Amino acid sequence: MREGPIIKKSLEFAIIIVNYYELLESKRKFIIANQLLKSGTSIGANVFEAQHSESRLDFIHKMKIALKEANETFYWLSLCEKMKDGAVPQEALYSINEIIAILSRIIITSKKNLNT
Repeated sequence: MREGPIIKKSLEFAIIIVNYYELLESKRKFIIANQLLKSGTSIGANVFEAQHSESRLDFIHKMKIALKEANETFYWLSLCEKMKDGAVPQEALYSINEIIAILSRIIITSKKNLNT
């Protein structure tokens, strides 16, 4: 499989999320930790799945799901940032914004290429 920027970034981001999940678990923030783990690791899973899509439309659909998961992850990170002892890693906030931007560009470009 070709390792494009979004594949690499979503995999690296999942590792950041798993490590942050463990910190939240140690602080007994179980519900938020679980939500963040699910959405944060789902981004990469959907990006990986899109690499083996059945059609361009299927690819776009899977990337849209990845974008939805990225937006949900941004929400959970924002919530953690506002909590008393959330201590969100800055690399997580930077990475999720970057991932959202890349996924948005991929979707827009893929939609434009549908008609060509």
